[in-house]
Amino acid sequence: MLKDELVKCGAIKFGDFVLASGKRSEYYVDIKKASTKYRVLEIMGELLAKNVKGDIIAGLELGAVPLTAITAIKSKRDYLIIRKERKGYGTTNLIEGDFTPGMYVDIIEDVVTTGGSVLRAVNILRSSGLKVKRVICVVDREEGGKENLEKEGVELISLLKARDLL
Repeated sequence: MLKDELVKCGAIKFGDFVLASGKRSEYYVDIKKASTKYRVLEIMGELLAKNVKGDIIAGLELGAVPLTAITAIKSKRDYLIIRKERKGYGTTNLIEGDFTPGMYVDIIEDVVTTGGSVLRAVNILRSSGLKVKRVICVVDREEGGKENLEKEGVELISLLKARDLL
C-alpha cells in the first residue's frame, strides 16, 4: 500500500541523481514530496508509529520533520528536532524540544543510504545524554546504512527497502 502511494504521488523518480551521501543514483525517493500529500503522510505516520518504542522521537531538519510530527501524534510521543547546524542567534541549540538525559530516543528518518546524516544525529543526541538504539526510516536504499548504524549499536528499521521499490 505505501509503495503504491509513493509511486502514485510521484515520489519515486528515475534519472541521474546525486544523493546526500555524494553517490550517484539512477533513482531517487522523494519523501519530502510524499510528505506534502496529507494521505501519504498519514499512512507513513501510522506505519512509523507502529515501530516506535522509545520514550521520545527525534527527526532531522528538514526532510524528517513532517514525518516526525505525524509519528509523534500517532505514537502519542513528544518529539525533538535536530538542526543541521547551530543558528547564530536565539538559543543556538542543535536540539529543539524538551528532554531529560537518559531518555531513549527513536530517530525518524525519510531515506537512509549510507547512514551519514543519521549517524551525525545519533552523535548529537548521545552527546546530550540521550540513548539512541533505533532509527526508523521510510526507505532503506540498502547501500550500507544498516551496517554503518549497527557498528554504532543502532538498529535500522525500514518500512520499505530499495528492492521493494525497483
